[in-house]
Amino acid sequence: MVTVERTQTGLRLEKNVLKVLKGLAEYLDMSLGDLVEGIALHSFDGKAPFTPATLDKIEQLKAVYGLTLTSADAHRLTER
Repeated sequence: MVTVERTQTGLRLEKNVLKVLKGLAEYLDMSLGDLVEGIALHSFDGKAPFTPATLDKIEQLKAVYGLTLTSADAHRLTER
């Protein structure tokens, strides 16, 4: 185990992205913070953060929560 210092943050996310992340964290039995931290660390190393089975679950959660955004939308989002 590696000891780290964590800080609280007020992260703003698109509501359906957040729903999928929360659902996935619950499915994986981890906190939302641990999930986001793991995704970031994998991305920083240029590695995919999810197994094919987890990607299947993500697709199911996206359908349940109506998430239609993709990575192509990432830098083109505006708020209402």
